[in-house]
Amino acid sequence: MSATDLARESGLDLMPRFDANGLITAVVTDVADGALLMVAHMNAEALRLTIESGDAWYWSRSRGELWRKGATSGHTQKVAELRIDCDQDAVWLKVEQSGPACHTGAQSCFYRAVRSPDGRLERVAERG
Repeated sequence: MSATDLARESGLDLMPRFDANGLITAVVTDVADGALLMVAHMNAEALRLTIESGDAWYWSRSRGELWRKGATSGHTQKVAELRIDCDQDAVWLKVEQSGPACHTGAQSCFYRAVRSPDGRLERVAERG
C-alpha cells in the first residue's frame, strides 16, 4: 500500500478520490429516520460548496452542470453530517430534507422494488 493510500484510508485529511470523469458518488439519507433518499454525484466544486455552505450541491451528469438541491423546486437539503468512506471515493450525506427528494415528487428516489423474477417493478409505500 502506498503512503498516499495509507493516508487516505487511515488519516484524518480529506483526500477525495474522484473517478475518471471527476466525480464521486454521494449517497443521501434523511437524518431524522435514516431513509435512503437518493444517490447522486459530486465534482470537486460541488463537494467544496456542500462543505462550505451546509447545503447539498451536486453535479448533474445529464445536464452537465452544477446544481444546488432545491434551487428550483424549493425541496432543499441541509446537511447535518457528511461522511466519506474508507478509500474516499464515496460520500454519505445525512440531510434535513424539505419536501420530496425525488424530481418525480416521490419522497425518495427509491420508490419501486423488483418483486418478481421477470423484473417487473412494483411501487412501494412511501415512508412517514
